[in-house]
Amino acid sequence: MPTSSAPVLVTGATGKQGGATASALLAAGVPVRALVRDPSTDRARAVEARGAELVTGDLRDLDSVRRAAEGARGVFSIQMPDMNDLQGDSEWVQGRNLIDGARDAGVEQFVHTSVSGAGQHRTEPGWAEGRWASMEHYYETKSGLQDRVREAGFAHWTLLKPAFFMENFLPPSFLLPNGPRGGLVTVIKPTTEVALVAVTDIGVAAAAAFADPERFDGVELELASDRLSMTRIAEVLADALGVELTAPSMTAEEALAAGGPPFGASHERMNVVGHPARPEFASALGLPLTSFAEWATEHLRPVI
Repeated sequence: MPTSSAPVLVTGATGKQGGATASALLAAGVPVRALVRDPSTDRARAVEARGAELVTGDLRDLDSVRRAAEGARGVFSIQMPDMNDLQGDSEWVQGRNLIDGARDAGVEQFVHTSVSGAGQHRTEPGWAEGRWASMEHYYETKSGLQDRVREAGFAHWTLLKPAFFMENFLPPSFLLPNGPRGGLVTVIKPTTEVALVAVTDIGVAAAAAFADPERFDGVELELASDRLSMTRIAEVLADALGVELTAPSMTAEEALAAGGPPFGASHERMNVVGHPARPEFASALGLPLTSFAEWATEHLRPVI
């Protein structure tokens, strides 16, 4: 099959990152083959309605992955761990099967999305002392899959390492657990700069890599669309939502009592370490980026 007409196999096409990638590829006229477990779901049908070909498979089944990858010119890789067993091996097994299945099927290009800082985490302040032990499994899994991509033997590979999703602020949001009028709830300090990424920019970056495999070969992009302090983030949110918002200064106990999520350590780590992702890295590759103000204006509406 000629490369120009061969599809890109997209995993996670019914979700955020895979969905954004499928949309960006289809907009560019690139055929998309979406790997879905159940093609009869509303989400799968919505992807098909946008122009993607659906192929049934399961990342936990290596043979089905090989079959899905046959004839594809590239693969977009995203995995989700079992949310009921975050310390288990589900993400590793899915990622390993996709990498190995794509390689076995002769796929030439592999674009894998990971997370900002994976692979650098072991040298961060407090890591050796066990301060971030609760996140060790998460980052070791991400880092291990990155290594497997590098070593798999693909003709072209790219690692996208997005930072903190702007979509985390979409209601219902764990950062606004009591609604916008209830204020922000987080241990991220007002002066801490947060590397923010819009999901659509992940799709744009992936599509750019598939459009120019040689240019993006071996690129490990620490991906941020914008970088703002929590004080500035609160100001942007306040403008978009039409409510008064300030960046709080909370302890983990105070945030939990106010309805915040039970993963305060990852946010506290941002105060100490932060994400290495910077908007200028993507800009240097010619990638268009979405500012947080642009994103908020498009996606958030004033509270009535």
